[in-house]
Amino acid sequence: MAPSTVQAVPKLYDVILWLMGRVEKFPRSQKFTLGDRIVNISLDTLDVLIEATYTRKRLPLLQKANVQLEKLRYLIRICHDFKLLFSSK
Repeated sequence: MAPSTVQAVPKLYDVILWLMGRVEKFPRSQKFTLGDRIVNISLDTLDVLIEATYTRKRLPLLQKANVQLEKLRYLIRICHDFKLLFSSK
């Protein structure tokens, strides 16, 4: 097992828990568009990182995870611009 992948899995898990709690509070109009995409991409990324932890050919999987994290960053940025994730509601 790669130490960096082993460390990344529980950290992403914590981020997913936080994101899912925030997505539940999204307005209906964004919950099923942005919210679902955020949750699905983050869970898919977790799957890829877990798979990378148990294989010797990590590079393609880690590259895929990196692309998924970039997508997630943009979605979170959109939510931030709409004040969906960090509002004090």
